Amino acid sequence: MMNLEMIMSTNLVTITPDENLAAARKLMHDKKIHHLPVVDSDENLVGLVTLTNVLAATDSFLRDNETRIHAKEIVVKDMMVTDVATVDENASLRQAALFLEKHRIGCLPVMSDGSLKGIITDTDFVAVAINLLEQMEDSEPFDDELEEAI
Repeated sequence: MMNLEMIMSTNLVTITPDENLAAARKLMHDKKIHHLPVVDSDENLVGLVTLTNVLAATDSFLRDNETRIHAKEIVVKDMMVTDVATVDENASLRQAALFLEKHRIGCLPVMSDGSLKGIITDTDFVAVAINLLEQMEDSEPFDDELEEAI
């Protein structure tokens, strides 16, 4: 039976509240991620920056240079989500998936005794669904007529 540990990311990319929007944007771009846990100096989870937060905080290039707010001027603590939904490492995959769907969120930081252990995203669940669909296809009898139609 699959559990959270089997599909969550544990090689976490994090940022501190005192970093700026430019640093968050660069990390997300370079690491190809959409969610950045924000941790304090003791590695405690204090917030979350999502791609949506980054896009909302990014000032328009249509504004003139004199009035534009530059990414280095916006601090992570001013744009991060502080009311972060998390999941305990012992929760089931089903519980986590239902929570993501019900609340229409893209990720859940995974916690263990109050410490950030990993992160699970909607993309992780898509990978599980693909795996299950492939297993179902492999177990179905081969249909020559279907193969000819493809």
